[in-house]
Amino acid sequence: MFVFKKHFKNIAPITFVIIFIFFSTLQAKNLEKFNKAEKIADYFSAILLLHDSQYEESNKFLQRLDGLELNHINYSSKFLYSLVNSGKFEEAFKFSKKLERRNIDNFESNLVLSVYYLKNGQDKQAQKYLLKIKNSNSVFILNKFLSDSLLIWSDVDNKDFFESQTKINALDKRFENLKSIETVFLHCFYKSKKVDNQFEKLISNKEVNFSRYNYFYSSYLVETGRVNKAKEVIKSSLELFPRNLLLNQQKIDLNSKREKIDFNCQNKLHVIAEIFYITANALSSQSIFTFSNFYVNLAKYLNSDFYPFNTLIAENFYNIDKLHQAKQVYRNLEKKGEAFMWFAAKQNARILIKEENKEKAIKDLTKKFLKVKNKNIYTIYEYADFLKSNEQFLKSIEFYTDIINIIDKTHPIFPEALEGRGVSYERIGEWNKAEKDLLASLEIKPDEPYVINYLAYSWIEQGVNIEKSLKMLERANKLRSNDPYIIDSLGWALFKLNRYKEAKDYLKLAVQLLPADPIVSDHYGDVLWKNGEEIQARYYWNYVLNLKETKKELKDIIKNKLILGL
Repeated sequence: MFVFKKHFKNIAPITFVIIFIFFSTLQAKNLEKFNKAEKIADYFSAILLLHDSQYEESNKFLQRLDGLELNHINYSSKFLYSLVNSGKFEEAFKFSKKLERRNIDNFESNLVLSVYYLKNGQDKQAQKYLLKIKNSNSVFILNKFLSDSLLIWSDVDNKDFFESQTKINALDKRFENLKSIETVFLHCFYKSKKVDNQFEKLISNKEVNFSRYNYFYSSYLVETGRVNKAKEVIKSSLELFPRNLLLNQQKIDLNSKREKIDFNCQNKLHVIAEIFYITANALSSQSIFTFSNFYVNLAKYLNSDFYPFNTLIAENFYNIDKLHQAKQVYRNLEKKGEAFMWFAAKQNARILIKEENKEKAIKDLTKKFLKVKNKNIYTIYEYADFLKSNEQFLKSIEFYTDIINIIDKTHPIFPEALEGRGVSYERIGEWNKAEKDLLASLEIKPDEPYVINYLAYSWIEQGVNIEKSLKMLERANKLRSNDPYIIDSLGWALFKLNRYKEAKDYLKLAVQLLPADPIVSDHYGDVLWKNGEEIQARYYWNYVLNLKETKKELKDIIKNKLILGL
């Protein structure tokens, strides 16, 4: 009841929809047992908590409705999500068996049963439930693809390579990338002579980022005793993907002779777990976080040694503002190696910033940075960038300078370090140094729209090179269309050139794209005034005055404008 009351005022519009669905899917003869206010409140609270990714709390409310699965078509699915996402897989298995005995199984229960039997080496039993899913004619193409893939992998011990390959080739053409991954793993599972060739073909794909599979390739090489070859793969892949978490940790582990194996493509359960992870990642990218966590937790059940799965769970929590849960996952990841420690520290600092605890974020990340023994250029750059983003400009300049002094101008991060240092110099008022760095960055990388924008806007604010700035910003706008900051700068350049009608069009668009930015709205107020729309101008200035993000200096300027105009 407490949860029901707590959430009710914020989502009243959907209350009646949920209650309508609850009653409309409940058999009339059984209404008497579940239509009490207390039961409705329990169900309502459970659904809210489930969608809010509070799985254990949701599960508590759903448990109070034992028996509802007989009468309510959605209850059992929700209950299974709450169990699997709480890590209670044995309970999920028992509940799924209970559903089966009552002839009310569904996609989720059949999937749970098949995964359970696969994990316990009972492949024939698993296939029974996978066939149920396959024959259910689900409207979701992903369900069919999963059941087809899992059926193939559940039977690889009884088929030869060519039979299994033929079945993978026959899978839905809409999942070509997944089929390519499964083909590589199939070669590995059957110890084909083409395993190396297949891995290399996959990771060299220029159209799709398969960088993750460099890690699996290197793990395969370690497993087959070719550690030096594994090191070569990691080294070459890090040149292309220097920030890849798995590759960085693998490099540290191999150099330290900690040759752990947490993924083996000759273990079909590990392969199936990866298929679930890919599915979870795709769902997360579509903001379907409960389903995403369901699949990644199935992956964890099948391969509990592969802790990188937890990075997706933590990111899902972060995306729905479950910051406490995200922090807990990241804290556990910190113990899994130096690269994971640094990655998790950055993520936790990001959470602290979101919680408006910047001082602790800076303190904690600095402490972790000092602990990193294998600092590379990207580690230093990330720390410098964090300092700059959190107004520690003098300190950030030190680290940007270290990078600039260490690496060659041809290094891809060199212009980024120049840009970062240039921005920091500008923020502490050392414009000559800032201008020099920004121009040098553009000389190396002339088509970087945000550097163009920063330099041009800075010139405009100083009242110099305005015509040149306008041309630069027009180019930046072509390079990165519909970017509100570039559009605002473009409109502001036109404003400074007294081209008020043209400026208004750009600044209006900037406000539409970025309504909560104080400077953008202030600019729009100014251009409205210059176009004779004084009432509307004052409206926007007042709006800026009341924004939480508006700094005191800008508030003082706006107070004067409200009295005197421009």
